[in-house]
Amino acid sequence: MSYPSSEKPGDGGLQGEVVGSDNQPPKPPRTPPAPANKNVGDALRAVYREAVEETVPDDLLDLLKKLD
Repeated sequence: MSYPSSEKPGDGGLQGEVVGSDNQPPKPPRTPPAPANKNVGDALRAVYREAVEETVPDDLLDLLKKLD
């Protein structure tokens, strides 16, 4: 395989250089959720609670009994 003279393996370039996270600053500690996120969480919990408390329709119960 032939390479252009500037791209031959072992001719330097980036070979052997390490690019990593050594230069990255540490992550700041997590902060409590913002009020908007809290409102979304409260809304999701309320919808879930309503869905759990809902009764199962009779026609669906009949279909489930037929599967047994």
